[in-house]
Amino acid sequence: MPTPTSKRRRPKEERASARRKSSHPVAGKEINYVLQLTGEDTLLLERYQDILAQGAAGFAEKTYNYMFDNPDIADVLYAYERQGGNIGDLVRGQLEHQLGLLNGDIDEKATAESERVGRTHHRWGVKPVWSIGAYRLFVDHLKQLIAHEPAIDAGDRDALECALLKVVFRDMAITCEGYWRAAVEQLTSQRDELGHEQDLAGELLSNIPQLLWTVDIESNRITYASPGTQAFCSDEMEAPIPCFFRIPGSERERVLTAWQQVIDGNSVQLEIPVNNEQESNRWYRMAFYPTANRRGRVLRVHCLMEDVTDLRNDRERLEQLSTQDEVTGLANRTLWYDRLASALAVARRNPGASLAVMVLDINQFKMYNDTLGHEAGDELLRKIAERVQKLLRDTDTLARLGGDEFGIVLPMVQDAEKAAERVAREVMSALSAPFSFKGRELCLSSSIGIAVYPQHGEDPHSLASHADSAMYRAKWNSAPFLFFETEEDASATEHLQFSGQLHGALEREEFELHYQPKIDLASGRICGAEALLRWQHPQQGLVLPKRFISVAEQLGMISPITDWVLDTALAHSKQWQVGGEPVAISINVSARSFHSPGLIAGIRQALLKAGVDGSQLEVEITEDTLMADLDHGAGILEELSKLGVSIAIDDFGTGYSSLSYLKRLPINTLKIDQSFLQDMANDPRDVAIVRSIIELGHNLNCKVVAEGVEAQGVREQLKGLGCDLVQGFYISKPLPDAGFREWLSHSTH
Repeated sequence: MPTPTSKRRRPKEERASARRKSSHPVAGKEINYVLQLTGEDTLLLERYQDILAQGAAGFAEKTYNYMFDNPDIADVLYAYERQGGNIGDLVRGQLEHQLGLLNGDIDEKATAESERVGRTHHRWGVKPVWSIGAYRLFVDHLKQLIAHEPAIDAGDRDALECALLKVVFRDMAITCEGYWRAAVEQLTSQRDELGHEQDLAGELLSNIPQLLWTVDIESNRITYASPGTQAFCSDEMEAPIPCFFRIPGSERERVLTAWQQVIDGNSVQLEIPVNNEQESNRWYRMAFYPTANRRGRVLRVHCLMEDVTDLRNDRERLEQLSTQDEVTGLANRTLWYDRLASALAVARRNPGASLAVMVLDINQFKMYNDTLGHEAGDELLRKIAERVQKLLRDTDTLARLGGDEFGIVLPMVQDAEKAAERVAREVMSALSAPFSFKGRELCLSSSIGIAVYPQHGEDPHSLASHADSAMYRAKWNSAPFLFFETEEDASATEHLQFSGQLHGALEREEFELHYQPKIDLASGRICGAEALLRWQHPQQGLVLPKRFISVAEQLGMISPITDWVLDTALAHSKQWQVGGEPVAISINVSARSFHSPGLIAGIRQALLKAGVDGSQLEVEITEDTLMADLDHGAGILEELSKLGVSIAIDDFGTGYSSLSYLKRLPINTLKIDQSFLQDMANDPRDVAIVRSIIELGHNLNCKVVAEGVEAQGVREQLKGLGCDLVQGFYISKPLPDAGFREWLSHSTH
C-alpha cells in the first residue's frame, strides 16, 4: 500500500555538526582586516580614551530617552523588568560596553564579549536595527566631542574619528553576528523538535485503534492507509471505502449518499454496521473530511472509522435510564409526561372519554429518610411503588416524579372524577398499613391532588400543574385528597403559574441569595447586609419573592425555603469576614414562617451549623406580621432575643397604627420604608415623618435604617436627621455571593 511521504530530514549527526559549526568563535581578525583597523588606530583611541570617556558620561540620558521613546523597545524593557531585571543597570551596562570600545581592545576576549551582547539581544527580542540606532547616537555624540574638544589636537581629529568609526563598526558587526548565530541555533533546535514531533505522530498513527485512510478523488484511489486499516481490510484496498462490501446491503445506500455529499464538499459522519469477520455486525462511526482547492474542488478525502458498538450499547442503557426511575424502576417524570400526552391524544379522538391525573406526596418520607438514612428511604419508595402499582390497571401509568412525589395517569375512563376518587381512597388505604424496615414499623400518610380532562385542562402541563396545585392544597388543609377547583381565589392563579415549577426548585438549586450592604452613616463603614431571596426560574429568569412567596406559603413550602435561606446566608456571613468578624446578616421572615412552630428551632440549628453567634443575625418582620397575633409574636421575639438575634421592624410607618407595642417588645431596629424617602427633597411632610421615626427609634434605643436610598442628596439629608444606617442602590444594588465578596474587598480597602 502507498504510505505518506515527507521531506528528507538531516540525520542526527548532520544536525549536531551544524550546531558545532555555529558555535565557532567569530573571526575578529577577519573583521579587523576588512575594516583596516590597525595598531595606530587603537593607540590613538588609547591616547584620547579618558577625554572621550569623560565627554561621553552625559550620554546615558540620551540612551535612556532613545530606548523609551520607541514603544517597541520600551515593551522589551518592561518585559525585562517584569522578570526581575533592573532597567537602570541595563542602561549603565550598555554605556559601559560602548565606552569600552574606546580602550582599543580588539583581541579575542573583546570579540567574545561583543558576540555575547548580540546573543543577549536575541534572547530578549532586541532587534539589530534598534542596536544600530544606539550606535548612531553614540557616534554622533563622540563626533561632536572630537570636533570641539580643545584637548584633542586638531591634527588628530580626522584620524581619531576614523578610528572611532572602525571600532564601532567592528563591535556592531560582531554583535549582529552573535544575534544571528543565536537565531540560527534556535531555529535548528526548533527544527529538531519538529522532527521529533513528526516521529511521534508517525508512531501515533501506527498504533491508534481508529482506522485512517486518504483517498485521491482524481484517481479514486487510496493514497495513504494506516496499518490498522490495512490489517482490517487487507483484501479490499482497491475501493475508496475499503470495507464497503462488509456493510449490510440495506445500509450501503446510506454510505454511497454520504460519499457523494463529501465529494460535493461537505464533511459527513454516520454510524453503520460492519461485519468484522470475528463477530456478527459491530457498529462503526465513519467520518469523511474533504480537502478542496481555492476554487472549491475536492482534491482529497480523509476518512476515519472507529468501533462504537460499546458506546451505542451504553447510550441505549442511558436512554433507558432517562425514562426510568433508578430507585423504583417506575417511569420517571419524562416518560410520565409522554404517557399523559399519548392518553390525551386518545381521549380527544374518543368523544365522551376522559382521563384523570393524580399527584401523590408522601408526608413523612423526609423525616424517615433524614433520620434512618437513604437506604431506608429507597426501600420505602420501592415498597410504596409496589403497593400502589397493584391497585392500577395495566393501561394506567404510575411514575416517580422526584423525591417523595408520585404521579398517576388513569386513561380512558368514562367518569374520571369517580374513578380517581376510588383510586385515591384505595391508595390511602394501602399506604395506611405500616411499612417494615429492619424490624421497625414505619407509618406513612399521603396527600393526593387530582385534575381531570377536559374540565381542568386540555394539555399535559396544565393537568399536571393543576393536580400538583390540588395536592399542595390538600397538604395545607390536612385533607387526604382534593380535586382541582377551577374557581379559586388569586392565590390559585399563582398556583397555576408557579406551583409545578416551585416544587423541587430547592432540589434543582434554582434559588439564590443576593445581598444588599448596609452602611453606617457616621463612619461610612459596612455594618451588615440584607439577604434577598431570588428564584432563577428556568423560563422566566430572575423572579423576585413578591411573585412566589405567597404561593410557597400556600403550598406548604415556606419552611424549607426559610431553612435554606438561613443556612446559606449564615454560611456566607461566616466566610466573608470583615475585620476578623463575620458580616451581620438580615433576613426577611414571612408571616407564615414567623408563626411556624419550628422557627426558633430552625434558627438555633442554623446558627450552630454555621458556627455563627446569634448577634450576627437579624430577623426582619413587618408590623402586620407581628400584630396578626401579638401575644404569640411577643413570645417568639423573646425566644429570638435569648438567642442573641436582633429584631427589625420592616417597612415601619406603613402598617399597624398603634405604637404601644414597641415599648414592651425586644425590638432593636426600625426600618424606614422607602416610600417616605422618594420625595424628601420636595415634600417637607416626608422630612417630618422621617425625622419623627428617627427620633422615636432613638428614644426607644433602636437603630434606625433607611432603605431605598438612591441619591447622594437623600443620604446627606438622612445623615443630617441623625439616621443611623442606610441601604439602597446609591450604595449598591443587591449582589450575588461572588459580587458581594468583590464589593467587600473594595469597600474595606
